[in-house]
Amino acid sequence: MEGCVSNLLVCNLAYSGKLEELKERILADKSLATRTDQAGWSPLHIAASAGRDEIVKALLGKGAQVNAVNQNGCTPLHYAASKNRHEIAVMLLEGGANPDAKDHYEATAMHRAAAKGNLKMIHILLYYKASTNIQDTEGNTPLHLACDEERVEEAKLLVSHGASIYIENKEEKTPLQVAKGGLGLILRRMVEG
Repeated sequence: MEGCVSNLLVCNLAYSGKLEELKERILADKSLATRTDQAGWSPLHIAASAGRDEIVKALLGKGAQVNAVNQNGCTPLHYAASKNRHEIAVMLLEGGANPDAKDHYEATAMHRAAAKGNLKMIHILLYYKASTNIQDTEGNTPLHLACDEERVEEAKLLVSHGASIYIENKEEKTPLQVAKGGLGLILRRMVEG
């Protein structure tokens, strides 16, 4: 149980942003940077989710697993994308995070950014060569999610970077059929001229 207890402390430090104390603990026992709790959360997952830039940097410097997966199949990048943590997403991607990692719903960070309407996050993910056409368990691409949520600028950005307007989800609907208002027309014009 000792490992669990000491790592719970490191997870708490990561969450609350206590950089110096975290560094001291990890200096004393380097394995704490990579150890996970029962749900598979590592200190890096927690720091990425909580928006603790300095902690993320420190953990990556101490060998934290950038593509570690918790019991939801999520990597730290999934949480950075969901919570709109731009600097952290860049740090993770620079540190070798897989931009196309899938969670248990087969969704990627791009799916999350598109659904939430995080335009800058989509830009970041595109810069690091994230795919725009991966389908989740429902058959939805990030573009389906952007269209469904009426994320106009996000949808346009995705299409301008190769997101297909023709992929059908499990309900046999394309992003254009999911789109509300005039968005479908805008996207069709972009593709078909």
